[in-house]
Amino acid sequence: MTTRRAVRPSQVRPRPPSTGRPAPVRVRPRVGVPRNLEPRRPIEKGRGLPLPARLMLVLALVLLGGAILYASTGQLGKVVASFGSTVAGLIAKVSETAPPSASPVPQVDSPVLIRADEEYTNQPAADLQGSLPTEVAGRTDYKIRIYRSVGDENSPPELVREMGIGATPQFTVNAVTLEKGVNFFTATLKGPGGTETDPSPSVRYVYDTSKPRIILRSPKDGDTINAKTVELKGEVQSRSVVVARNAENGASVTGKAAPDGTFSLTLALEPGQNGISLSSTDPAGNESELVLTLLRGSGKLTAALYTSSVQFRTSRLPTPLSLTAVVTDPDGRPADGASVTFTVSIPGVDPITQDGTTDATGTAIFRTSVPNGATPGNGLATVLVDTRRYGSVTARAVIAIVN
Repeated sequence: MTTRRAVRPSQVRPRPPSTGRPAPVRVRPRVGVPRNLEPRRPIEKGRGLPLPARLMLVLALVLLGGAILYASTGQLGKVVASFGSTVAGLIAKVSETAPPSASPVPQVDSPVLIRADEEYTNQPAADLQGSLPTEVAGRTDYKIRIYRSVGDENSPPELVREMGIGATPQFTVNAVTLEKGVNFFTATLKGPGGTETDPSPSVRYVYDTSKPRIILRSPKDGDTINAKTVELKGEVQSRSVVVARNAENGASVTGKAAPDGTFSLTLALEPGQNGISLSSTDPAGNESELVLTLLRGSGKLTAALYTSSVQFRTSRLPTPLSLTAVVTDPDGRPADGASVTFTVSIPGVDPITQDGTTDATGTAIFRTSVPNGATPGNGLATVLVDTRRYGSVTARAVIAIVN
């Protein structure tokens, strides 16, 4: 006999009949936010522990772990080895960490020094002038540095001056000391953090206190010049100013030596002796002088005749008469040993004649008198000079006889 189990009614709730509309969605009601509350701010993350604190924390954890391991196993050697390996790894990581880089410093150009119009000087100090990049003008974190090399531009430079920067790009470094000889100067800019620009192109100063040497090639001291002018030729220091003066006539001439030091000046001469001074001033301002004597010649034999008087009265006759002849050779020197013949022709008396010879001064003297019997009128005194080397020449002088 089959027993049928009773069917329990289903516990599934029947779905309500469809109306063609979607079922409503249940939404939890929102809790209102009071208006007086401030809006939320984002949470700021801290920078974390500094590196040394991190390292100490890691070491503490390692030590703690080592203590636990030792307590459980009793193997102290393994703990020490593990601790050493861990510490070495930490040190390596710290060493590999790149240090923080400094803020880059703006690059600026080097200053520029201005070359002097004249680099030679006899003063122990010089003023340097230059210009700076416009962007550093007025900056207090920059300094101008002046370096000096002596003798050779490539010799080690020495810092001789450091100064601040003014409000304009132009600057002057006053009274920089010079060493004897050649001085080379450069300038740099020292900036923030000790940075320094490349040196500027160098400028040169020559400190010279020596008197310049004058070499006169021609003429020689004591020479005779048979011309109205003389050409002075010689050598001095390059670009020196040369001045020649003649004390006899006050004439002077100025010139400048060529780059190789040679000079040539033409100076006027007076007949006879001429005292000449030649001075030279070098580019540094040092001066020296040379003195010489030149004789201006005529280029021919000359003679001059002088009488003790040019007029004689018949009422006072006889009266002494003296004739002096001065003879000069073509070089303007006294004609020593020249033969002379004096002749005096006076109205009413016979001619009076006498021979003679010039002395070392080129002079010959004839002493006579105007005798009684001379009549009024013009007489003539003459001298004839004869030399073997230069030929002959004559000179005359008038003598008047009056009542």
